[in-house]
Amino acid sequence: MAERGIKVIAENRKARHDYFVLDTYETGIALTGTEVKSLRAGRVNLKESYAQVTGGELYLESAHISPYEQGNRYNPDPLRRRKLLMHKREILRLYGQVKQEGLTLVPLKFYFSRGKVKVELALCKGKKLYDKRDAAAAKDARREVERAFRDRR
Repeated sequence: MAERGIKVIAENRKARHDYFVLDTYETGIALTGTEVKSLRAGRVNLKESYAQVTGGELYLESAHISPYEQGNRYNPDPLRRRKLLMHKREILRLYGQVKQEGLTLVPLKFYFSRGKVKVELALCKGKKLYDKRDAAAAKDARREVERAFRDRR
């Protein structure tokens, strides 16, 4: 990213393909030391991950952070639940939207901001198959227009 002090670790590009992103939030995440070292090496997979509210707290599920190679017995389970850090009021508002409107909380990216690991969490609505086809057709059309302009020069 162009912003100062921000280094993107991993992005979930599939999320933008499968969902309409309605709103995004920056959250902190509770990690162990070896998980942070593994993230510095870029060893994270967000493909099937999601967030959910349980007992008034927000948790990240199914995010795979590979074990740190020099971490021996201190490495936690790669797929464990990880607590996301947000204000209680925001968590309750998200919980209400997810329950009433049938939306999903999906992590879009992990990044370092001033030395701290942050997660960009999105409030999303699932796309239907025809929505995905429309998006792919629009992308192809845009690519053709760009190619035509480039060839004219």
